[in-house]
Amino acid sequence: MVSDPASSEDSPSLQNVLDALDDANCRAILRETAEPMTANELIDACDIPKSTLYRKLELLSRASLVREQDTINPGGGRTTRYERDFDDVTISMDDEDDLSVAVKRPPRSPDERLEDIWSKMGDEL
Repeated sequence: MVSDPASSEDSPSLQNVLDALDDANCRAILRETAEPMTANELIDACDIPKSTLYRKLELLSRASLVREQDTINPGGGRTTRYERDFDDVTISMDDEDDLSVAVKRPPRSPDERLEDIWSKMGDEL
């Protein structure tokens, strides 16, 4: 629903990052997602309605600041957790007075990269 693991390596647009960071609910979600959390956990922790949470997760995903992780449950179905997907965001201005954004991401293990690929494949089925 929220993120495209293949695009999480791409640089997000400056406007998408600014829009997400300017939103108080998005900032609350980012504070809570240092460790993976489910939507229900985020609803409780951030004290925001479910519909608002999903809109904010979409905004954070477009900015490539949150990543979605799906886990297959032994009894069937899957659990989706959301995790902050950056170590640092830098906004800078170049010599031509153009703003740009750089997002530094945590290193991913091969298992995490494979998990991203499987998660993306599951979304396409």
